[in-house]
Amino acid sequence: MFMVAPCRVGAFQATTTWLTAARSIRWAPLTRLVNRAGLQCYPARKIVTTMLGTAPKDSATIAKYDLLKEDTISEYGAKVLLFKHKKTGAEVLSVSVPDENKVFGITFRTPPSDSTGVPHILEHSVLCGSRKYPVKEPFVELLKGSMNTFLNAFTYPDRTCYPVASQNLKDFYNLVNVYLDAVLHPALTPWTLKQEGWHYEIENTSQTLTYKGVVFNEMKGVYSSPDAVHSRAAQQALFPDNTYGVDSGGDPAAIPTLSWENFIGFHKKYYHPTNSRVFFYGDDDVAARLALLDEYLGEFEALPAARQDSVVHWQKKKSTPWNIEQKVAGGADAKTIFTLNWLINDHKLDEEEELALGVLDDLLMGTPVAPLYKRLRESGLGESVVSDGLDTVLQQATYTVGLKGIADASKCAEIEAIILDTLSKHAQVGFEESAVEASLNSLEFRLREFNTGSFPRGLSFMLSSLSSWLYDRDPFQPLRFEA
Repeated sequence: MFMVAPCRVGAFQATTTWLTAARSIRWAPLTRLVNRAGLQCYPARKIVTTMLGTAPKDSATIAKYDLLKEDTISEYGAKVLLFKHKKTGAEVLSVSVPDENKVFGITFRTPPSDSTGVPHILEHSVLCGSRKYPVKEPFVELLKGSMNTFLNAFTYPDRTCYPVASQNLKDFYNLVNVYLDAVLHPALTPWTLKQEGWHYEIENTSQTLTYKGVVFNEMKGVYSSPDAVHSRAAQQALFPDNTYGVDSGGDPAAIPTLSWENFIGFHKKYYHPTNSRVFFYGDDDVAARLALLDEYLGEFEALPAARQDSVVHWQKKKSTPWNIEQKVAGGADAKTIFTLNWLINDHKLDEEEELALGVLDDLLMGTPVAPLYKRLRESGLGESVVSDGLDTVLQQATYTVGLKGIADASKCAEIEAIILDTLSKHAQVGFEESAVEASLNSLEFRLREFNTGSFPRGLSFMLSSLSSWLYDRDPFQPLRFEA
């Protein structure tokens, strides 16, 4: 048997605010930022720059939208406009920059109530043909014939995103058309669910029935990984009362319970323009973006319930820690994974708190010589450090640290002691000023360089804005790092 645990879960309490990524920072003594471990500093000098973007002049197009906000993200020279489609209430974030690699994305808030994997299966299914494009696999055809620089879809625990990118304007708008038609008018049938979700299969009459399906097979592979099983167990333990406590990707044990009625009902409930966040980025014309979008949104009426029903509720923190232990199948040389996991907040963090937690995470775990990472690595109690650290992708932040490849499960108590002792020590004595300054310099360099590797920059803009926008907060705020 492969033992995964014990997984210790605690309440990680954020209480202090601090700094922006500006220069000339002085540092003060420590107070608490997190429960039993924390940091603070003198506030940085703040630099405020406000510049207005330019709304499109096409009166016929703009008349179909309300302009909610306009500004310039001076850090990246981006003019940003936030619109609301009058007829449906769909929100549209339009980013204008001198970047020919144009990006579009439409995102729906899709919180599941169970682990049947319905958001994940729908993500696959809507790309299997639509009203205007009734081919079997338009996604595959686009991969073969498009000049796209990015073409994919993502299922998160609380949202489903459909981003595309291209440097060619005609190709880009063709991709936008295909994706909009796919998500709003998919050719869903019971066979789609069977193909992408689950169905019975038998090779010959001498064998028993088995389950098959694209997502079912994919998630069987995921659940065969002890690391994946462990991380899912930790998340579900931290969020027992809201949507994060189920698996949006699908648990193979639960996927075959998904019915056609629940499948198609999920699409009708959440895949509506009222519940969407639409994103454009690049050097194309804003009015052209809005006109194309209205061709699809204009077919719908507002559905306020779609937005209300998709709200992600806050998980309250527990006041005391608790343990979870589980076992999964493994070989004769199976070893243990141990992590400590914290739910950091049960209220909105402000920008300074988020930045402070990011710097704290980097100081503790960001390099091989960071104190917490180093102590765990040098303890010899496991083969490698679980250095997931801070995760702020969802509405509530979490923190995870531990070891895996532990030969002796009885050593888990020693690992826990190392983690808590290191946190307590640095809550008392803090960090070297040079280490803090180096962490800030590194953070500022990454933000200013804005190196997204092979991914389009616009995709990074979209995903960053969604960390706030998805929860009905300001989508501009995550795009800034100067104040």
